[in-house]
Amino acid sequence: MKIAVVGSLNMDMTVTSPRIPHKGETILGGTLSFFPGGKGANQAYALGRLGAQVAMYGCVGQDDFGSQLTDNLARAGVDARWVMRLPDVKTGVALITVAENDNTIVVVPGANAQVSLDYIDSVADQLRQSDLVMMQLEIPLDTVAYVTDLCAKAGVPVLLNPAPARPLPPHLLEQVRYLTPNEHEAALLFHHQGPLDDLLVTWRGKLVVTLGENGSAMADEDGRIICTPASPAQVVDTTGAGDTFNAALALALIRGDEPETALRFANAAAALSTEKMGAQAGMPTLDEVRKRMGD
Repeated sequence: MKIAVVGSLNMDMTVTSPRIPHKGETILGGTLSFFPGGKGANQAYALGRLGAQVAMYGCVGQDDFGSQLTDNLARAGVDARWVMRLPDVKTGVALITVAENDNTIVVVPGANAQVSLDYIDSVADQLRQSDLVMMQLEIPLDTVAYVTDLCAKAGVPVLLNPAPARPLPPHLLEQVRYLTPNEHEAALLFHHQGPLDDLLVTWRGKLVVTLGENGSAMADEDGRIICTPASPAQVVDTTGAGDTFNAALALALIRGDEPETALRFANAAAALSTEKMGAQAGMPTLDEVRKRMGD
């Protein structure tokens, strides 16, 4: 089963800090580290670690960061040959502060903003031949909508992780097969202030909401609410946990797992990913996830 990831590739510049600084405040940090990242690349890398057949589609600059990112994906078994190297633009960068088992992130898109409709046209045949296409919102929204429409016409399901959060047109929400926001993103997407269960039932079989330390939830096609607790973890860095969840969920769904099993699998993978510093460093193998689940 082939999974295509269309999305961002960033170099994460990560600073450890005793706490998240307040507005207008300067504090002393601990260490500065450079880690491969970007929501798209993270999800592709996590899929590679889990043994999936996965290809990455996106743009980087013709710089050292761009080379490091594509080389890193290839080492995880990701087909990175479709990633375009662009002159006169820098590879995307994320500035991350890690503190108190939490993080804040500021993203500078760089080459990710150049993932254009023309680029998608150049890889359209590969996308049509995929069994699932995954996307996020760190590339232009027009491109996300274009890919979604292309996939809908080709009968290829799309899993959209709507992050960073922004309003989306109703037709896009209808076209995608799976939506995987966190609670904040779900409230923004659907302008929903009521009980989460009501929203899950309305979007049954499509909407999967991540709940942080409380796990994840969805409603199956019959409207039955499925809420699975988070797996225990010795948390070091939560960066990339959501991306790992999405990758593992995609793999579980495409192989036909029942919803509850798919959520448990994704929760376990996400928990494991938090136990090392860096978005990708802790992303687990399939055997590691099965061991954590007790299978």
